Amino acid sequence: MIVNATDLKNNLGKYLRDCKKENIIIASNGRKIATLCAYEEYRENKYRENNTKVNYDGLIRERAEAFDYAPRTVSYEEFLALTEGNEKRYEYIDGEVYLLSSPKITHQKILGELHMLFYNWFKGKKCRPMLAPFDITLKRGPDNINVVEPDLVVICDLDENLNDKDYYTGIPTLVVEIISESTRSKDTIKKLDLYMSAGVKEYWIVNPLNREITIYFFEQNDIIKNETYKNNETAASYIFTGMKVNLKDIF
Repeated sequence: MIVNATDLKNNLGKYLRDCKKENIIIASNGRKIATLCAYEEYRENKYRENNTKVNYDGLIRERAEAFDYAPRTVSYEEFLALTEGNEKRYEYIDGEVYLLSSPKITHQKILGELHMLFYNWFKGKKCRPMLAPFDITLKRGPDNINVVEPDLVVICDLDENLNDKDYYTGIPTLVVEIISESTRSKDTIKKLDLYMSAGVKEYWIVNPLNREITIYFFEQNDIIKNETYKNNETAASYIFTGMKVNLKDIF
């Protein structure tokens, strides 16, 4: 199947499902530029900067220089054993473990501005924004448990989903990820699919590289609406009417 880049962007949820049946070739200006395929069929030859994978020995390997690897998944119980008492920050998505690198200054500046804007807008309201580091456990199903650490989340059910160890166990209404070169693929594909399937309602992808914000609205495990804002435009939430962010205030 061949689709153009605009169609892919507007119907990403549909093509994420379709690629499980057949590879999807993405074209732009009449040229074939990429292939979207099911994750279990994907094998990259070089490791991307700052990500980590699990090797055959089940050990975390932090990338220093490019190396060949063969993907292997670990169980949720193995992940818990690996991270217990470990001061490093990890994410666990579909059986793979990722070591999170320290954020750069641009990332932190944007996160600080966004949190301030979110904090002021939600002040006095039931929902509240929370900053990383803040682990979120999401389930695609009973046997598919994932642990992620978004940059910023908005939680509207904190009182109902706080366990006796003071950890949040619910599903955020809104999630924000600030991408980098090393996290672009994970944030725009893997995490988008995870958030959509786990019950998150709205997902903001903040792209400092292109100075853009893309907002997705999910419903019934599908992308219902999405919009990309750039230049001096104002990004507006689908869920929280009236909550807006002017891009010139954060970039």
